[in-house]
Amino acid sequence: MDRELEILKGIHPGIFLDRKIKERKLSKGRFALMINEYPQTLGAITNGKRSMNTSLALKIEHALNLPEGFLMTLQVFYDIKIEKKKINKARPDFAKLRRALFWDTDMEKIDWQLQKQAVIQRVFERGNSIEKEEITRFYGDAEIKQFTTKRDQLHA
Repeated sequence: MDRELEILKGIHPGIFLDRKIKERKLSKGRFALMINEYPQTLGAITNGKRSMNTSLALKIEHALNLPEGFLMTLQVFYDIKIEKKKINKARPDFAKLRRALFWDTDMEKIDWQLQKQAVIQRVFERGNSIEKEEITRFYGDAEIKQFTTKRDQLHA
């Protein structure tokens, strides 16, 4: 279970459930009725529109012979992934960065945490002092030192 959980970490439990139902060649509606649940509820979960709850997870796990707590564990990891995305929405002040600096990408779509090394290197190679100050404020001195050379820092 640990290996499978590591692979599935971060996906909505409904996606996993949908696959398990299809593997057994059941319809979602028939399966929902088998576990005494509304088909609409199960459909919303398998489409990722609704979260898994504990009582439903236990019913499904019992019916599909899954380890107890597996679906709720998937739900928790999915919730963590969503929260991290919200946290990572933080971005530098665009008013202090020239769009030309990021000419090859949409600044709104940059994942500022995941791509911080590339952002820092680009700004310290091509940016002006205001842009370097903003990126240093946003990431902090430790991150800047990690991804820049002494020469880049001297020209900041």
